Amino acid sequence: MIDVVLPCLNEAEALPWVLSRMPAGFRPIVVDNASTDGSAQVARDHGAEVVAAPQRGFGAACHAGLLAATAEVVCVMDADASLDPGELPRLVTELEAGSRSEAGARSDAGVGPKLVLGRRCPAGRGAWPPHARLGNAVLARSLNRRAGTRLRDLGPMRAARRADLLALDLRDRRFGYPLEMVLRAAEEGWRVVELDVPYLPRRGRSKVTGTVGGTVRAVRDMRRVLVEVAS
Repeated sequence: MIDVVLPCLNEAEALPWVLSRMPAGFRPIVVDNASTDGSAQVARDHGAEVVAAPQRGFGAACHAGLLAATAEVVCVMDADASLDPGELPRLVTELEAGSRSEAGARSDAGVGPKLVLGRRCPAGRGAWPPHARLGNAVLARSLNRRAGTRLRDLGPMRAARRADLLALDLRDRRFGYPLEMVLRAAEEGWRVVELDVPYLPRRGRSKVTGTVGGTVRAVRDMRRVLVEVAS
């Protein structure tokens, strides 16, 4: 079983599609970040485990989901229907590649933890507004300079081993959480890999990429993390 952490703030419109697309063997954990539109009940009605994260913040929701997860491998993805859960098995397959021996233990050929990111490829009109794409590109370049990575996206669909993620001891509880994960993983010598995944027009009201203000707040949080972690 693979646990899938789905940070959620008012995603009642998107959740039915997302949860109906969850592959067999993947257990959705919807982390309700103080939604006011009934998202938690919608998630329960569609068979998901629901975890409450009353402290507002993307990182707070992700951390609560990670603590609630019990599987060895954990995926994280947005709950707004911009990403298809059907892509998750590809990320997990890449995560496992070269890291297991025939006996099921870690192999010498796959030494060290690994983080697999879904690199977003827009698939539909308005899926990735220009201001959001620009902000992501600027942050990716800053990350690459500081961490020596060669990433083109700070993809919100991810796969890694739960124990490895907890060992990173991530501290940010806002929008800087995804960047802190990649930055600390790179500093610890993890292999960070990107796979292309379709990026679809989200359902419902966007809180980040769909608005200039939301994008500015996310970029500000991530720049703060770059300074704090690098210092």
